[in-house]
Parts: sequence; C-alpha cells; structure tokens
Amino acid sequence: MANLTDLVNLDLGDCTDKIIAEYIWIGGSGIDLRSKARTVKGPITDASQLPKWNYDGSSTGQAPGQDSEVILYPQAIFKDPFRRGDNILVMCDCYTPQGEAIPTNKRSKAAKIFSHPDVAAEVPWYGIEQEYTLLQKDVKWPLGWPVGGYPGPQGPYYCSAGADKAFGRDIVDAHYKACLYAGINISGINGEVMPGQWEFQVGPSVGISAADEIWVARYILERVTEVAGVVLSLDPKPIMGDWNGAGAHTNFSTKSMREEGGYEVIKKAIEKLGKRHAEHIAAYGEGNERRLTGHHETADINTFKWGVANRGASIRVGRDTEKEGKGYFEDRRPASNMDPYVVTSMIAETTLLL
Repeated sequence: MANLTDLVNLDLGDCTDKIIAEYIWIGGSGIDLRSKARTVKGPITDASQLPKWNYDGSSTGQAPGQDSEVILYPQAIFKDPFRRGDNILVMCDCYTPQGEAIPTNKRSKAAKIFSHPDVAAEVPWYGIEQEYTLLQKDVKWPLGWPVGGYPGPQGPYYCSAGADKAFGRDIVDAHYKACLYAGINISGINGEVMPGQWEFQVGPSVGISAADEIWVARYILERVTEVAGVVLSLDPKPIMGDWNGAGAHTNFSTKSMREEGGYEVIKKAIEKLGKRHAEHIAAYGEGNERRLTGHHETADINTFKWGVANRGASIRVGRDTEKEGKGYFEDRRPASNMDPYVVTSMIAETTLLL
C-alpha cells in the first residue's frame, strides 16, 4: 500500500505527457506571494507557450468583489524543485481583463524601462543580496533565540558554524539547492550578523531576469520554510535594539562601467543617484527607516554618501573596482522587503535615462 510520501513523489513521466505548472504572482500587499497549479501538455520550454489564467482578486486585496477577475500573464518559467520531472514554476504578472496592469504589478513598468534601447544597449547586470530572518512558528521570535529572551550580543554569528551560533542551516541549504535545481542564478549563501538571519545572493543576472529570479527564489524559500514549520520574515528590522536589520543590497554595473574608463562612468552614475535619493528611498521598501539609522552598517536614511569599501555608506564601491578602474557599485539602501522590479528598474532609469 502506497503512503502519502510515495504518492507525492510519483513520477508521472512514464504515464502521461501532462505536466503541472505552478502559476506564481504577487499579492495585494506587494510583498506576499500567491500560487495555484494547473495541468498543461508538456514539455514547456518558454513562458509564451503557456495560456493566460485568472484568479479571484477580491480574495487577495487586488480587486472588488463585484469585478474580481484578475488575469495572470506568464512571464518566466523555472524547473519545479518540489514536483520535479518536467513540472515548472511560472512567474506571472497581473492585469485587468481589459489588459491594464493592476497597481501591484510593478513588472510591467520595469519591462518598459529594460526594453528602452538606451538601457538594453548597456546590458545592465544585477547581483542582489537578499537577507531574511527565520522565525519560530508559534511565537514569531528568531530561530535559535530563547523564547522571550535574547542570545549573546552580535559578533560570533556572522558566517559561523556550530549549534550555538548557526540556526537553520538545513533550511538554508535546502533552499540553495532547490534554487540551483530550478535554474535560478543563485550565487551563494551566508549566515548574517544577527543570529537567525541569513542571506542568499542572486546574480549576476541581466535586466528584468534578476527580479524574476529573486521573486521565484523568495517563493521557493516560502515553500521550504513551510515544510520545515518555520516562518520567513522579510522585515527590514525584525528586532529593535542593538541588532542588525535586513537589507537587499543591489549590485549594479553596465557595459560602460565594466569596460576601460568605467570608474568615471560609475562616479557619474552615483552622482545621479544622489540627486534622486528621496525618490529612491521612498521606493526601496516599507519600514526602511527602522533599518537605515546610520548604525549597524547603514547610512542614515536622510543622508546620501558613497565611499570605497565603506559599509556605512549609501553606495559602496569595492576596492577591486577602484584599483582596476572599472567594475560595479553596490546600492546598500534597499530593504529586505523591497520589490526587485522597482529597485532594479529605478536604478537603470536614474543612471541611464535621466
């Protein structure tokens, strides 16, 4: 007699040409992820082969009950690490039945920016460092912390090993491998300064694909933590006090920055970012004022400054970039709960189109 695990792990490849496509979209808060599955004929090699679909937007805070239909447009596909086989994850964005992007669809505007000839010609690369915190399910307190209490002060936890310092490594490693399986360009992971906090990096990825990959990597992390019975938090300052917050540092370069003389291009781009500091801060994530205090490796939210190897700056330039006269810079302002469609396209718009 088959048990539940046997049935969940059934290999359908020998008995049908049908596959399961898990359609993923961003919910009404602009940060929550929703998904549902449908059967399609496989194999699927491109999102354009998939049909549009719809969902009840009144149940996600994205449409009124009397006109609740929201249309899903498939945009990017990834291998499904949970069902495996030819099954896929599908990143979608959301439109009204009339074809207008709904307010929480930030991908639509980003796609227009990235398709602009002046942006496309510069082949913008992004490397995004997604920090997050793992919480104990029933008490919403960081993993590894005594309930209602605190661990020892920060210092021994960053990139640490040991049962008294590194909490949740199995979850982190499972997510890492699942992302690699899915085809996400995940480039690394590490334990962070606050215990129970971790980071994964995606990139370098070109243009809008960086944002697609971050969203699907977040979805996979939600699913892994669901299995583990742990809660994922993208709050930029989950614990107040002398504890590091959580960001999504965004590394950026263009073709011109990567070529000889690129350092001068980088400095001009940073100057442009400084002139639009307030606009960027407003778009870089909710609650970021609790994180950008000028302490714990941040610049004050109202101050724009840049520096070489300065983790207390708004924009950090690496020593290698300075030495080689070309490379990339890191925007340290985005919060962990930022929308990568907004952040990546805004950096491109400010530095290349204004």
